[in-house]
Amino acid sequence: MENQKQFGLNDVVEMKKPHPCGENRWKIIRLGMDIRIKCLGCDHSVLIPRKEFTRKLKKILEKHSE
Repeated sequence: MENQKQFGLNDVVEMKKPHPCGENRWKIIRLGMDIRIKCLGCDHSVLIPRKEFTRKLKKILEKHSE
């Protein structure tokens, strides 16, 4: 897969649709079969399946460096 987006823990990503609070920046706080992302506007967190996450991901805004 050539267009597989590489994302990791604590990366800040932009999703295709903004959160109802108006913010469109999310931080990845858990990786696994499901991915938990936290809205950087209102701190609400959402758990979504990895397949759905990769489909809804628009771009990676900030890579977290160790």
